[in-house]
Formats: sequence, C-alpha cells, structure tokens
Amino acid sequence: MDFSRTLRELRTGRHLSQLDLALRAGTTQRHLSFIESGRSVPGRNMVVRLAESLKLPLRERNELLLAAGYAPAYPESSLDGPALAPVRTAIDHILRGHLPYPALVVDRGGDLIAANTAFDLITEGAAAELVGPGTNIYRLALHPDGLAPRIRNLAEWARHILARLGHLEELRAELTEYVPELERSAGLLGFAVPLRLQSSYGELSLMTTVTTFATAIDVTLAELKLEAFLPADPATAEALTAAARPMAAATAGQAPGNM
Repeated sequence: MDFSRTLRELRTGRHLSQLDLALRAGTTQRHLSFIESGRSVPGRNMVVRLAESLKLPLRERNELLLAAGYAPAYPESSLDGPALAPVRTAIDHILRGHLPYPALVVDRGGDLIAANTAFDLITEGAAAELVGPGTNIYRLALHPDGLAPRIRNLAEWARHILARLGHLEELRAELTEYVPELERSAGLLGFAVPLRLQSSYGELSLMTTVTTFATAIDVTLAELKLEAFLPADPATAEALTAAARPMAAATAGQAPGNM
C-alpha cells in the first residue's frame, strides 16, 4: 500500500478537500499537500489523527499506519480470549433479552457468531451446511438451499442484502448469481424494507435493526454487529410469541448462542 496515494484516495472518496481534512486533523493544508505528494513524512500521531478525521474503521486505521511504516494502534483480540469476556457476557444478555424475537451477532464478513433460540424459526428448512456458528448469514439469506425459497419479497430483500456487501466483493459476486432478475413489488414499500418470510407459523413480516459497540477501540469488537428482528405487524408478533413457547421449554437453562 502506497501511503501518500492511499491517503489521497481516502480523502477524495469522502469528497473532502485538502483544507477540510487539514482542519479536521489539526494541521495545515500545505502540510497535508506535502504528505499526499510524498514530500513530507508524517509522524505516527499525525497518521492517527488523519485516520480518525477520515472516520476510518479501526482495521483500516491500522492498515494506514502500516502503510506509513508504523505499528498498528488498535488491538485485534480473540472473541474467545479473556480480554473480551465482558463482551461475551453482554452479547449473551442482549440475545436473551430480545426474546421472543430473533437476534444474532455477526462479524465483519457476515459470519455468524451467536444467535438466540428464536432465530431457529428464521432458519427452519435451510440446508444444515448453511446454518450455525461460522456460517455466513448473507449466503444463508440468498442461497437457493437457504431462505430464498421462503422469502416472499425476494427481489427487494436481495437488493437490500447486496447493498450491504460493498466491502465483500467476492461474496457479493457469488450471491448475485443466486438472485434471478425479479420484478419489484408494485407500489411503495413503506418506511423500511421488511423481510416477508414464510414459516411454519405463517408468513412473518420482520423489520431489522443493526447495533454496534460505539466506543470500541479493539478491532474485533468494533466489527461485531448485532442484528435484531422486530415484528412489522401484530400477526408476526403473535406468531413469534407462539413459536417461542416450545423453544423455551426445549432449551430451558441453555445458552442462547454458541459463543
């Protein structure tokens, strides 16, 4: 990675002028111009300030530091290690607290870290190799052996999924092959794109929310995403509540995920 060129591309990709970025980073436009042209070598603190000012994810901040010849500033801990034990406890609490509605945690690539028992209703009927910790939830969603045959609004939902995969080019290319050219539903979609999924408890209409750890300074933690499903209508709320009763009886005392 060429530091000067990368910095310039990151800045222009965010539609920032040299003056804009210089002011954010607490330096001068002249100094930034020298850095981008390779005429000046920035110190480590300057690289950190530039990365922060560009609002780069922690992984990309480390990569920018490496490109400038410096050691990474942000650790990347194992989720199974002692440093992130409080995180595992927090995730467990959040997943349990969201019942009877489905919730899951994924990493940067969309690989499943953990899910609560209500997520089983979402995955019912999917091929075993597409389900469980370590599998990819985006592949699960669009694979013909996954959820795709049960998604009633596949065209809209597929576009919603693919739009989230800009940083995963190979996966996006694979999943695009699974999605036929489908016509979108006529009329307005409303305030959000729902997931309309056929299930053994009838058709579910689900909204999703995504939560991250806002103050993370560890790469692993910063890249975790909690995706929670919420009922978009009373019938779905009733179906999820009904489905949770036998699941709760079968899994009483068990952890909600596979951390």
